[in-house]
Amino acid sequence: MNNSEEQNSIFPKGERAPADYFTGVVWVKMLVANDPTLNCQIVDVVFEQGARNNWHTHPGGQILIVTNGVGYYQEKGKPIQLIKKGDVVNILPDVEHWHGASHDSEFTHIAVNPNTQKGIVSWLERVTDEEYNSIK
Repeated sequence: MNNSEEQNSIFPKGERAPADYFTGVVWVKMLVANDPTLNCQIVDVVFEQGARNNWHTHPGGQILIVTNGVGYYQEKGKPIQLIKKGDVVNILPDVEHWHGASHDSEFTHIAVNPNTQKGIVSWLERVTDEEYNSIK
């Protein structure tokens, strides 16, 4: 992130995301740890250009709030959707999907994981380059 982008960030980048679940460079900052009273986890995620997560599901669903850049979101069997700053994506429980930065932009979102008593995330296989490059 250059100095201008860093000054426009709401939160610091956080820790490097695990390579087992992400392709490219991704940073994760826990904002609200899972809490058994609220049953919610909130995370700020910064994807460097071209980075993405694996296919995955959330047993309790997920809400993505895009705060910077341009990214991709795809549900299994559907075309990739372009998402940008100000967009909100509601993901129903157990819907297989992935999200990440576009080819030419960094991408940041806040991930709200509700209903964590049902589980937080089930990681699946990597998004292939063919899948990632299938944006029309």
